[in-house]
Amino acid sequence: MVPDLNRTAREADSQVESFHLYNATSRSACDRRNFAAAKIITDHLPPQDIDLRPSSRGLATSCAFCPPLKAIPLASFYKLHRLPQIITMPEPEANGYAEINLPPQTSLPSSEMPERSPQNGVHNRLLEQVIRTPDRQPSPQPMHLNVPGAGQHRILQEEGPGYVAPKFEGKELQMDQVMDQIEEKGFIPPEFVESETNWFYNELGIDDMYFQTETVEAIVNHILSLYAGKVAAYARDDKRLEIRLDKEAVDHAVYIDTSKPGVSVIDGPRYEQRIDEKYIDGSTSKNSYRVETFRSGSHLPGDKDQQLRCYFVYKCHFANPNPSPEETDLEIIGEKRFLQKATQNTKAIYQGVMNHAVGRTGPVIEMVDIEGSREKRLVIAYRQGSAMGLFSALSDLYHYYGVTSSRKYVEQFSNGITIMSIYLRPLPQSASNAKHPPIEASIHQIMKEVSLLYCIPQNKFQSHFASGRLSLQETIYAHCVWVFVGHFLNRLGSEYASLASILDPNNSVHAEMLSKIKRRLRTETFTSEYILEIINKHPDLIRSLYLAFANTHYVQTRGEQDDFIPTLSYLRLKVDKVLDDSELKTLISKSVANEHDEMVMTAFRVFNAGVLKTNFYTPTKVALSFRLNPNFLPEVEYPQPLFGMFLVISSEFRGFHLRFRDIARGGIRIVKSRNREAYSINARSLFDENYNLANTQQRKNKDIPEGGSKGVILLDHHHQDKARVAFEKYIDSIMDLLLPPTSPGIKDPIVDLHGQEEILFMGPDENTADLVNWATEHARKRGAPWWKSFFTGKSPKLGGIPHDAYGMTTLSVREYILGIYRKLNLNPESVRKLQTGGPDGDLGSNEILLGNEKYSGIVDGSGVIVDPNGLDRDELVRLAKKRAMISEFDIKKLSSDGYRVLIDESNITLPSGEVVNNGTIFRNTFHLRGDKQFDLFVPCGGRPESIDLGTVQKLIVDGKSTIPYIVEGANLFITQDAKLRLEKAGCILYKDASANKGGVTSSSLEVLASLSFDDAGFMENMCIHEDGTVPPFYNAYVKEVQETIKKNAALEFEAIWKEHQQTGIARSTLSDTLSIAITKLDEELQNTELWKNTELRRSVLQDALPKLLLEKIGLDLIMGRVPDKYLRAIFGSFLASRFVYEHGSNPSQFAFFDFMSKRMARLSH
Repeated sequence: MVPDLNRTAREADSQVESFHLYNATSRSACDRRNFAAAKIITDHLPPQDIDLRPSSRGLATSCAFCPPLKAIPLASFYKLHRLPQIITMPEPEANGYAEINLPPQTSLPSSEMPERSPQNGVHNRLLEQVIRTPDRQPSPQPMHLNVPGAGQHRILQEEGPGYVAPKFEGKELQMDQVMDQIEEKGFIPPEFVESETNWFYNELGIDDMYFQTETVEAIVNHILSLYAGKVAAYARDDKRLEIRLDKEAVDHAVYIDTSKPGVSVIDGPRYEQRIDEKYIDGSTSKNSYRVETFRSGSHLPGDKDQQLRCYFVYKCHFANPNPSPEETDLEIIGEKRFLQKATQNTKAIYQGVMNHAVGRTGPVIEMVDIEGSREKRLVIAYRQGSAMGLFSALSDLYHYYGVTSSRKYVEQFSNGITIMSIYLRPLPQSASNAKHPPIEASIHQIMKEVSLLYCIPQNKFQSHFASGRLSLQETIYAHCVWVFVGHFLNRLGSEYASLASILDPNNSVHAEMLSKIKRRLRTETFTSEYILEIINKHPDLIRSLYLAFANTHYVQTRGEQDDFIPTLSYLRLKVDKVLDDSELKTLISKSVANEHDEMVMTAFRVFNAGVLKTNFYTPTKVALSFRLNPNFLPEVEYPQPLFGMFLVISSEFRGFHLRFRDIARGGIRIVKSRNREAYSINARSLFDENYNLANTQQRKNKDIPEGGSKGVILLDHHHQDKARVAFEKYIDSIMDLLLPPTSPGIKDPIVDLHGQEEILFMGPDENTADLVNWATEHARKRGAPWWKSFFTGKSPKLGGIPHDAYGMTTLSVREYILGIYRKLNLNPESVRKLQTGGPDGDLGSNEILLGNEKYSGIVDGSGVIVDPNGLDRDELVRLAKKRAMISEFDIKKLSSDGYRVLIDESNITLPSGEVVNNGTIFRNTFHLRGDKQFDLFVPCGGRPESIDLGTVQKLIVDGKSTIPYIVEGANLFITQDAKLRLEKAGCILYKDASANKGGVTSSSLEVLASLSFDDAGFMENMCIHEDGTVPPFYNAYVKEVQETIKKNAALEFEAIWKEHQQTGIARSTLSDTLSIAITKLDEELQNTELWKNTELRRSVLQDALPKLLLEKIGLDLIMGRVPDKYLRAIFGSFLASRFVYEHGSNPSQFAFFDFMSKRMARLSH
């Protein structure tokens, strides 16, 4: 039992008999340790293994003894990792150490790459050819890695820790005061007071900063606590000494714990985890903490394996707390204590690392050799808040490789950068650590794995890693598959498919029942906790499944002549037998206990088979990305097949990017959760929501060459404030899989089973509008040739056409509203209008500015405002231009029948006498009030499925819809089955896929302009200049884009109205029918002989391309610059949309012949 050492000394038994806890002779501690060390060596080592050379520092002054260590052959490392026997080590060279030969960094032609022949006979995949464009230089990377073996790391000619604390002049006086108080307390026998105080002051290595900071009372308490630990150890049967001491003050903290070098204590006080969570993870430039920790130079009395590990945490005080984020001068951004204590060598190292870190998204990792020593100094820099839990996870990493740390420092800088410095040294040589490679080899593996650790510092299987049962790669692989399994385990089963085939999906009762069954099955069968529990039971299966994954995707970039020491993954592939899929299937069946375990572990095989490429083995990365083949998705759940799927995982988030065609575009949204329960709900629905959004995008992209895509990033419930960090990691890790490697050792080749170039087109969505500029600039820095077209919605200074500034999405919505007015001969000023999504939003504000209806009600994030007599238009316009919520509406301008209810209000009495008990509930359900007070409903914001089959009945009274007209501006606001019920009840409804496509049209034409111009022309004509002047071409092009949006919307409105009049089919169904017809014909046209007809191709492109681009650049130059696949998509989408809008979704068999005959006839004129 570990005693509570924070009790006061008075609680201890005062009658404890005095005894010697160590040999308290007059001989100094250094002399005693040297004598003991020398005796151990002479007793246990043969003479030829004893290094008799004099140390560069005398033992008497260094108080340390480092016996000579021999290098272990690295090729045997992995086998030794799990086998107990000790292999014969190589004889030392003349200098007393086995020589470690690092191969020179040579670049072999692919034809000369040696073939690997693993002992198990299974060949790992080698890249046969690495494409490197000769004239491209290595692009700026998201992260910096000091490449081992390349001779880049420095050798430090400095002894000591690199920090020198200012001398505490009052130390001797303080010691006297401490001893006086200890004697007064009477707990420590008088004859031991001086020796215990000297031991604490002079032998633990605590620097003067501690003594200058702490009070005499605190130091006395620490010394008494340490002594009490010795007393407790003496009383224990095993004589084991355990000391656990912590003190946390407002501006500093002290932790002291017993520690065995090289061992991670899983069940101890875990002070490092506490320091991470309480001080490091939450550090910002305004409120941060620096950490100093060191291991005592001497072993604890009576226990040669234990030492004390001391941690000191100090609140930072910066000389300049508000520098520029790009500032790198340590003298400006440094913390006062750091600047005072750090030596010039340490500052020089940190300065070099800082210069790299400021320009990186991810960490900077460097290693420094200490001259005349085997100690290595590992220095890691990263942005504050981007690697939660990294400090404690690093200990598990280097312990795994048989390395321990003597000192560690965490320094914060006021520009938002954290730098960690870890002093690593090998464990003393013994049989227990003979399985580990020498530090000269393992340091390189540690450096490479810091990149992996940075992505997920604390994974779900960390305990297996800390205990040494699984490697870091295996646990992070298991963590990634755990995420995958949670989303894709076939939870519905064949019974659901059978039931779905029996029931009629057009019957609303059947559809509602299926929806509820599906939701319940997904919620209750396999929770994330249950899946985690199952995987945790099978570490041996994880190891075998990981080997199969590594055998496919791990690349030894230069065969046996790699410039790195062979990695752990490579060694495992050489030693362990890699099982094929059928063997893995058999192994899983034999190893698991029940059907659920088998389903979960079989999903690992599905994951392995589905990964086409990954950045898992890329030396530098900031998150883990996987390009998946989506063919594993069950058709019964996902009837429309996806073309491509990316899964991205980091500690702060998980995310997907889905697309339905090769050339596709769509926005990237970030989903936040109010609490843990909301996060669980969002996590369960993440993929389905992403799939449905991309599918909606696919339908609304009918007029443009790009198909539909969407990206969704779900922030972890612990990291709701990390939206920017998550977005940057998401984008950069996907780019790892899109760009060819250009920097050996930093971005190495990956195994690409997809085998085709991919270009993604993205845009802003929820919570990402202010991040797209960064994505554009980052793509340019990384050398992406398509950086101009990568993101739409960017700043006009980067050539973007902002949707909100020009009302692009609203123009399309308005065209459908105006179409209804035109067809029914309605006066807009008499139409009572309800709108969700208020004047603070993009769509909502522009709808207010462009509309002229009588606004009777608006719902936004702050609450509800209603006035049956019409809300004051001037006040609404003021809020819309300001982008302010209705909470800022001047309620003096409401009529006597008007009211406003905010979400934080309660017990509000409305003019009708109704009492609102809860403002939030009132806001969330207001759109479902079926009291016939509105003529037109335009959802411009709100969560998906705000109206579903279960709630739509509230809007239907006596079989009639209470709202006659609905134009769905917000995506997925109303479920499809609810739309059908509303239309059946007489509502004229146009769905999102048709109504809000203006934004995608604008984005598509923005992309086209960026592809058509070269860099110089793009900057001149499409980018607003630094002085704010707008190029004439830009203004003219924006106007042409607006006219195109209105024209396309009018064409589709007329086509749907006409076909509904002819067939009676619901408009929301016709919208999908038209989309499917256009998309199908588009794909067929791209692959027909029509594309090969040069005259027809040029004629169609002349009609499809914007006139201004044709006039400015010319068709031939555009065709030379725009990718062929993109031109084919323009050709197909233009012909298909024009044909379907003219002839409907179910034309006669001669209609297309007639349509093309007319176009061909134009060619002859």
